[in-house]
Amino acid sequence: MSAELRLYDTRTRVVRAFEPREAGRAGIYACGPTVYSRIHVGNARPFVVFSLLKRFLEHAGYEVCLVINVTDVNDKIYAAARGGSSVELAAAMTAAYLADTDRLALGRPDHEPLASESIDAIVEEIEALVAGGHAYAAGGDVYFRVRRDPDYGVLSRRDLEAMDQGEGSEDDALKEDPLDFALWKAQKPGEDSAWEAPWGRGRPGWHIECSAMAEGLLGVGFDIHGGGLDLLFPHHENEAAQTRCARGGELARNWMHNGMLASGDGEKMSKSVGNISALHEVLDSHGRDALILYFASAHYRQPIAYGEVQLEAARASVARIREAARKLSPGESPAALRPLRDRFFDALADDFNTPSALAAMWDWIREANRSDVAVGDGDLREMLGVLALENLFELAGAPPAVVELANARVTARLAGDFEAADQLRAQIAAAGWSVRDTPDGFELTPLP
Repeated sequence: MSAELRLYDTRTRVVRAFEPREAGRAGIYACGPTVYSRIHVGNARPFVVFSLLKRFLEHAGYEVCLVINVTDVNDKIYAAARGGSSVELAAAMTAAYLADTDRLALGRPDHEPLASESIDAIVEEIEALVAGGHAYAAGGDVYFRVRRDPDYGVLSRRDLEAMDQGEGSEDDALKEDPLDFALWKAQKPGEDSAWEAPWGRGRPGWHIECSAMAEGLLGVGFDIHGGGLDLLFPHHENEAAQTRCARGGELARNWMHNGMLASGDGEKMSKSVGNISALHEVLDSHGRDALILYFASAHYRQPIAYGEVQLEAARASVARIREAARKLSPGESPAALRPLRDRFFDALADDFNTPSALAAMWDWIREANRSDVAVGDGDLREMLGVLALENLFELAGAPPAVVELANARVTARLAGDFEAADQLRAQIAAAGWSVRDTPDGFELTPLP
């Protein structure tokens, strides 16, 4: 990489040189899911973006610590539990989230703190805000005084009088100002998770959870705070305000926000609208390689169109890369292709521009295909490694369990049980393989 590493900072609205707090090290905190249901493919975008950013920074020589939290205490969880145990629901959905994101094969973040296991740190930060006059207790709740922070609104660039915290009007009678937001909420009837605190038994508000978890693992003034653009206000604005007022410093040096998924007509896709697929369903139908390449095809800051057309295009691209990799020879790539490899990494250094990087990679593949002599695979392996697609070089046979399923499918077909044969085909696809009938039996190939 010859270019200077630069990233867009939401707070300043400029692409600027990345200057970490400590030379050679980078701390990243990305907001993770609220676990009231299985995560959808939109939730996966920040997980993929910041996992790949970590890979790129490590390739560039940084020691990286990536933190992605899990919000397992939240109003949405109580609502989804519908009178049942919110604790059990959150635990089950946390396990599902871990299983679903494991299938992305990006590795786990270095830390994945749970809000429910961070209560002491949360209470301590609220106490600091109350002691400094930035928060007040009322009716068992604790609220943050928004107007006491002169920099409130700088991150999201919203007019103070036009802001809505999205907390509803039921607590307005307890607030000094409708702009104030909850740091601690008194336990209400039917809520089955609560902790003792100086203001009474209750549980934390959403925003204070992330401030406390991020500070506890990365300290104040860490390098990159990330998340979806939908979190910019109120969540990230409130996080920044809490830390600024409690600790006397900015929570993060840089703020990065990924764009949202949109349908073909531009409508935002979300669980609340009901127009988006669960992550595990997309992985079942299209595979992790296609999904990762799909996300990489758009700049992280831009919205990305989502649908079968886009996912099928990504699957086709995966197949093309796999075929190009198959034609290469092990070893160092020719010097003549080096500028294209350098262009790939320079694009990533320019605000993590993955579509421009992919364009350079495709040019590299095109030139390699035109060569009359054997081309070493070193450059392509290096580029795919940063994108977590180095597995496209793997041409090993199917695992024994998949072969066993394929054999059982042959038996079912011979017995005329085509329903069972179709179910076995689906199981084979879920394991990442395609089965094709041949005169000799069957052929198994990895799904793109």
